[in-house]
Amino acid sequence: MFSSISGRSVIVTGASRGIGFGIAKCFLGAGANVLICSRNDKELEQASSALEGSEGRVATAILDVADPDSCKNMAQEAKRQFGGIDIVCANAGIFPTVALEDMTTNDLEKVMATNFNGAVYTIQACLPELERSNHGRIILTSSITGTLTGFPGWTHYGASKAAQLGLIRSAAMELAGKDITVNAILPGNIRTEGLDGLGQDYLDQMAATVPQGRLGEVEDIGNAALFFATDEASYITGQTLVVDGGQVLPESLMALQEMS
Repeated sequence: MFSSISGRSVIVTGASRGIGFGIAKCFLGAGANVLICSRNDKELEQASSALEGSEGRVATAILDVADPDSCKNMAQEAKRQFGGIDIVCANAGIFPTVALEDMTTNDLEKVMATNFNGAVYTIQACLPELERSNHGRIILTSSITGTLTGFPGWTHYGASKAAQLGLIRSAAMELAGKDITVNAILPGNIRTEGLDGLGQDYLDQMAATVPQGRLGEVEDIGNAALFFATDEASYITGQTLVVDGGQVLPESLMALQEMS
């Protein structure tokens, strides 16, 4: 049995939909107070309405993680709403597709600004309040792409996700003396709104690459984040947790075929 995190203050970036929404839902269900953040005010309002009635209290903040001042405003809003910050889930990310030979400076900088720089700015803005907490937790949403696998058209995305792992390892060392842990979750194929328009055949093909035979749910990532946030995980820092239904395990298509 894990100890309760009821009443603790949580920030989730990129929380208006997808994995971020799932993370927020899990923390609210555990009784935490959650500031959900996004650049899209309309989606943020819809997400807030959908999360109302949970055990914890939900609040919202418009945020562009690529802007350090916006991240500072986010941290101040969490302090104003909940009195401090205990847990930060740096989840915001973008994944546009472009071939390496066609990639422009703007393509590269835009992805790195959101996925990597944004994680740094988010952490920096929250550090003073995390340090005042007796259980500071920083949890990044990375990916199996770039850290363990590759995918054509996502060289910039993969590089940004790999950079996040370099960030957590050194940050974990710097912040260990302040009782702040820093860890990352590496999702595999997770079913989100972005997949809904691709058709059932496409979804079935994606699921077929996973030994468990299904796509993950956003709550699967939320529950992993919830674990990293517990008191019982206080001795885990600088680590990664792959949540992919075994997707990275097969060494070949033949290995998957041998399962049937």
